Amino acid sequence: MARYCVVGAGLSGAVVARALGEAGHSVVVVDERARIGGNCATARDPATGIMEHLYGPHIFHTSDESVWAYVQRFCAMAPYAHRVQAVARGRVYALPVNLLTINQFFGMTMSPSEAQAFIRSKTRPCEAPRNFEEQALAMIGRELYEAFFEGYTRKQWGMSPTRLPASILKRLPLRFTYDDSYFAHRYQGMPKDGYSAMVASILDAPNVDLRLAQGFEALGEPFAHVFYSGPLDRYFDYRLGRLNYRTLDFEKFHAEGDYQGTAVLNYCDADTPFTRITEHKHFAPWEKDAFDRTICYRETSRACGPDDIPYYPIRLAEEQKLLRDYIALARATPGVSFMGRLGTYRYLDMDVTIGEALTASQRLLTMIAEGATPPAFFVDPA
Repeated sequence: MARYCVVGAGLSGAVVARALGEAGHSVVVVDERARIGGNCATARDPATGIMEHLYGPHIFHTSDESVWAYVQRFCAMAPYAHRVQAVARGRVYALPVNLLTINQFFGMTMSPSEAQAFIRSKTRPCEAPRNFEEQALAMIGRELYEAFFEGYTRKQWGMSPTRLPASILKRLPLRFTYDDSYFAHRYQGMPKDGYSAMVASILDAPNVDLRLAQGFEALGEPFAHVFYSGPLDRYFDYRLGRLNYRTLDFEKFHAEGDYQGTAVLNYCDADTPFTRITEHKHFAPWEKDAFDRTICYRETSRACGPDDIPYYPIRLAEEQKLLRDYIALARATPGVSFMGRLGTYRYLDMDVTIGEALTASQRLLTMIAEGATPPAFFVDPA
């Protein structure tokens, strides 16, 4: 029986490993961390019992019915509607920018049509915005941009918004209603027992040999094929240089009662060093009243060093050439396929990660049955 290796016990690795195992193939899943789940790992805080998102909050949201059905095979999804508040210039507002935000900020009581016309008068038309700032000025105008996005973006990305692509802001909606839901997807929720339990259930499949706290490089055994969800540049020992990421520092603290009354409070002003505070019992509203104490994280973004956890691929112009060179190197390397956020150097939401892994799994099993060689990439990362 052919033996396969999956590097990484996060979402991509778990989905592909289960597909291989259920199809009767022997598969080793290896992860250098001592826990499963990748950056969406969760665990109960020993001091309070609150479910923590160990590497920052992850909210499951999707409009893909097949992905929603898939995750519900492995966990009970509890209803959760994500909302974000923001501190700007000493006041608290709702994000994304909506009719309430606009009326509060400008001290007015406009109707939807009045607000649309008002914001249109504030914007700077631009048919093809070249960067984040041009997109913001065309979308919401200078005053809202400077209050909510300019300082926060500089802190999050460590550079001027004029160097960032317009696509980053396009992810956020602008609403002329009082709808302050952060996501507009049809399905939203949280796994009731946490993401680590969900991933453990996915990996609980026949023919799957899970090895934690062990590096792929130390396995020292041959495999028919390797499915690699670690950093693309790391696989090649950074021989072409390092792809750039942003990483996060978390300052965890406990408090009595309810610290901020919401799951996420952004701090938009540039002179506040951190980007946000997350209060984790609010990510599980079905149980938050059971806890007399609370746990919070102050979150600060900075450049990712060699020993840091990579979170956000930067993908600026200078990274594009290096990425293309690594893609060419990967395609010339037999016996390995690169998957997931790190393996393809893309920012991916969880539902997209799972959806791509499911599609890759279907294609993979067909190729194995036909004796074909899996490609270096199932999704073009360029």
